[in-house]
Amino acid sequence: MVTREEVEAAYSRTAGWVRHTPVAESGNQEPYHLWFKCEYMQHTGTFKARGAFNRLLTARENGELNPEVGIVVASGGNAGLANAYAASKLGVPATVFVPESAPANKVHKLYAIGASVVQGGSEYAEAYAAAVKFAEETGAVYCHAYDQPEIVAGAGGVGLELLDELPDVDTILVAVGGGGLMGGIAAAVEGRAHVVGVEPETVPTLHTALAKGEPVDVAVSGIAADSLGARRIGEIGFGVARRTGVQSVLVSDEDIVQARRTLWEEYRMVVEHGAAAAYAALLSGAYVPKDGETVAVVLCGANTDPAHF
Repeated sequence: MVTREEVEAAYSRTAGWVRHTPVAESGNQEPYHLWFKCEYMQHTGTFKARGAFNRLLTARENGELNPEVGIVVASGGNAGLANAYAASKLGVPATVFVPESAPANKVHKLYAIGASVVQGGSEYAEAYAAAVKFAEETGAVYCHAYDQPEIVAGAGGVGLELLDELPDVDTILVAVGGGGLMGGIAAAVEGRAHVVGVEPETVPTLHTALAKGEPVDVAVSGIAADSLGARRIGEIGFGVARRTGVQSVLVSDEDIVQARRTLWEEYRMVVEHGAAAAYAALLSGAYVPKDGETVAVVLCGANTDPAHF
């Protein structure tokens, strides 16, 4: 389980390694107040750099980071990019296992950063199994895409920054895949703000776990599966969600596509489909704020191809 104290420690540890991303007022004409947390401006284009640096810096502090073998991660793209980038900054090698479905633009960026890329299998779960085996055989530090305490606590820095810049925030909307970002933010703002997890109808990891009372496997498909394609919610994220009362809402692929287009047309913000899911909850009515409510939408990633708009 991750607490606010652990998030604060991670935020302090990663200071100077990650960006403090801006919070932008939407200027909307709705009866509620809308702000965007522009985390897509983070290093490598997603929030995941926060957890990656916290994981690697902690491993180095503990004497676990072997400069000869470095780190290994399984990722559809974003976690791989973040951990490879962090590894490059710390001067250690990175091996990234990705499924065949990983977007070509993300795989290309992995090579550009200098990572060793191993591609195979149809989904994240297969890449994960291969990466764990690699870690066991080589001694590389394993960096989970979303379900390690250091990863979740690092991601929680997004929540601390929101409270610092928007102390009267009532509700934070955040996309959920494996639940690392949701769990980190919920821990950071516990007792201060309400967190709503937004998921594609085609990958309802948190929604299903809350209904079943525990994390369970779900089918993976849909337009946002490249970044929200975890087969099940992480144990840490689920535990924090239950402890803090995170609400889950679902949006359709059509809602996500429209939200992504609207963010570009209305605000000139370019985000990936997974990030647009959070905003889709407002446009679709999956989440309806009360009059006067202050709402922050976390735009968590921008690793997309603009040609696909």
